[in-house]
Amino acid sequence: MEQKIRILIAKPGLDGHDRGAKVVARALRDAGFEVVYTGLHQTPEQIVSAAIQEDVDAVGLSLLSGAHKYLFPKVVELLKENQSDDIDVFGGGIIPQEDIPWLQTQGIRAVFTPGTSTEDIIAWVKSNIQPKS
Repeated sequence: MEQKIRILIAKPGLDGHDRGAKVVARALRDAGFEVVYTGLHQTPEQIVSAAIQEDVDAVGLSLLSGAHKYLFPKVVELLKENQSDDIDVFGGGIIPQEDIPWLQTQGIRAVFTPGTSTEDIIAWVKSNIQPKS
């Protein structure tokens, strides 16, 4: 039996808008991935703890508040500190184009901005995320 890719979708920080995250979570689930959604107002520590407990292959972060340059890299840092840097991190939301290259240097594998189709996100996950053995 083929192992499914497990993805945790999280909303870090004080951002209270989760419609986009729920749309992405549902699209990924409908595409055959196992998806865990943590809900609103998660700290990086809570996200990393959930990712490790759920034994996910990737974490998708959604952020609209402008704190992406702190919160996204913090999740990557905490995964490394917990010997879980084999968990890939990708993000989406209101992210200025000029911030994307910097985020990628901080370990964010991909950034999806408003208007990205769920099909494009699914295709990226299929091409870039591998289930753990």
